[in-house]
Amino acid sequence: MAYLKFDSSQLINLEYSLNREILRSNRGGSYSSTTIIGCNTRKYHGVLVCPVEKFDGERYVFLSNLDETVIQHDTEFNLGIHKFSGEKYYPKGHKYVQDFEAEVVAAVTYRVGGVVLKKESLLVDQEEQILIKYTLEEAHSPTKLRFRPFLAFRNIHELTHANMDANTRITRVVNGIKSKLYPGFPSLFMQFSKEPEFVQVPDWYYNIEYSKEQERGYDFKEDLFVPGYFEIDIKKGESVVFSASLKEDNPDSFKQKFIDEFSKRTPRNSYKNCLITAAEQFIVRNGNKTEILAGYHWFGSWGRDTFIALPGLTLAIGDVKTFLEVVDTMVGRLKGGLFPNMGSENNPAFNSVDAPLWFFHAMQQYAQYTGKDAEIWEKYGKPMKAILKGYVDGQAFNIQMHDNGLIYAGAPGKALTWMDAVVYGEPVTPRTGYQVEINALWYNAIMFSLALAENAGDKKFIKEWSYLPEKVHSSYIETFCNCERGYLADYVNGDFKDWSVRPNMVIAASLDYSPLTNEMKKAVIDLAEKELLTPRGLRTLSPQNPNYRGIYEGSQENRDRAYHQGTVWPWLLEPYCRAYLKLHKKTGVSHVKKLLDGFEEDLHIHGIGTIAEVYNGDPPHLAKGTISQAWSVAALLQMFAMLDQLNPIQS
Repeated sequence: MAYLKFDSSQLINLEYSLNREILRSNRGGSYSSTTIIGCNTRKYHGVLVCPVEKFDGERYVFLSNLDETVIQHDTEFNLGIHKFSGEKYYPKGHKYVQDFEAEVVAAVTYRVGGVVLKKESLLVDQEEQILIKYTLEEAHSPTKLRFRPFLAFRNIHELTHANMDANTRITRVVNGIKSKLYPGFPSLFMQFSKEPEFVQVPDWYYNIEYSKEQERGYDFKEDLFVPGYFEIDIKKGESVVFSASLKEDNPDSFKQKFIDEFSKRTPRNSYKNCLITAAEQFIVRNGNKTEILAGYHWFGSWGRDTFIALPGLTLAIGDVKTFLEVVDTMVGRLKGGLFPNMGSENNPAFNSVDAPLWFFHAMQQYAQYTGKDAEIWEKYGKPMKAILKGYVDGQAFNIQMHDNGLIYAGAPGKALTWMDAVVYGEPVTPRTGYQVEINALWYNAIMFSLALAENAGDKKFIKEWSYLPEKVHSSYIETFCNCERGYLADYVNGDFKDWSVRPNMVIAASLDYSPLTNEMKKAVIDLAEKELLTPRGLRTLSPQNPNYRGIYEGSQENRDRAYHQGTVWPWLLEPYCRAYLKLHKKTGVSHVKKLLDGFEEDLHIHGIGTIAEVYNGDPPHLAKGTISQAWSVAALLQMFAMLDQLNPIQS
């Protein structure tokens, strides 16, 4: 029996099916995604979505949908489904869905009278190509399949509409056609493993709606172009493979290619295997670059997210090679002691005070995993020194070490920490000054660097930096700690201290080189457990705070105002559990395991086989944001690794 189970009786229930999304990637930047019944509910959904280097590597939806129709005795049964105005769904192909599977590839089984048709989809690894295999498992009469492709040729963040500029002509190729709606785009090749008949009937389909975009306060209607339709005769027991690709391929190879690609897949037959396959989807290799996508569908590669997620996505599953590939790619982008936090490679934004400090944290875990301290300093000592010097000398946005040894950061209208939501030019959580987690990470980075230098015999570095830890430690305690309150200030700016109960202090308690005593760590973790911990992660603000927002929904503004004001983030469980287990050791295993096990049920909703970006702060803590987030998945894989270290049987 499959590990990922779905209630077959509920598949025709739109409320059930439209809230379950499937995602597959090619590990090269392309992806395919929709709901489990094939109805697109986001502008980000599509059968084939690919990056276009000519357009700065941005991703574009080429093939939005492929509607299938079963034809018997001149009677048509359309298996497609789209949403139109007035909550109208047409055609209503979902009523023919009998089963959905996701263990190896996405597989939908349709039953139309005596016809049983199975549809299996996979993306070819490192190629901009999707293969869809159709198998006629049952049929008592001559059967024909019709395929109607819906073309978009637009950026994932935008929508398209009927226009006179679209090139509606097609070109015949072997067993199919190619289309290029607009100049500058690559052509989309649509081919079959056996020769089809193509009937050219160019037409626009108007006002297709995306309900998730409507919920998020964005434009949600678009027009899609259909160049015509394909028809193929198919016999009982026969399989036909459809290919959509940005390059022409040999149709004779499609069936074997599908078999070969299928055999490479890691089955999603356990909780951990689901997380491993999800982790692999964030890794994007392009030439000599290896990056981590922060989340699907709308995030690109972010510096901060990369270093926070990297150890969990790689080291926690034994993939040292990919860890180093990502590090080398990121180090190549280091500029003036800062990593780009977002933006394209040609237009990076260096607006993250903490990305370089998370780099040290990631390397620290690599050192623990491999024991190669000397090798780390030899290869990465130079960029590490450049980063530390950059903080001392000062960076943009007033990022600089002050005379007390602490890092100050902030500028008007800027949000430089991970709590980075900005509305109307103003940070929702203004944290200008000394931030509690930034300075804990700073202390950790200095101590880790000195340990590496000591191991490597780098006396010059030790002489230059050995005075600093004591100063930072003393200033940190004086600045952030309050014995009466029993926890840490979130940030300090001049005489102002923000005592909002937030999870940033948990990061400070989790570090190997923490400025906190065990007594302080316990007070922090106890308070976090009491006011911030939920079954899906840590809240970003205590519900006791008047600024708390427990629901993440609505327009961009509404969501941004809730993003770090109570919304739950799964990635914060990694530092929480790390600190908890350091304090409680084996007696803390059951607590961490309960948190880890609680996410297993989420593999069947929102994003199938993966973990969402955020959850509501209020019960029942519904999944929100992206359907698959790198540091969310990484945190759970780290929790598996932590439990395994303490008690292999329990994990």
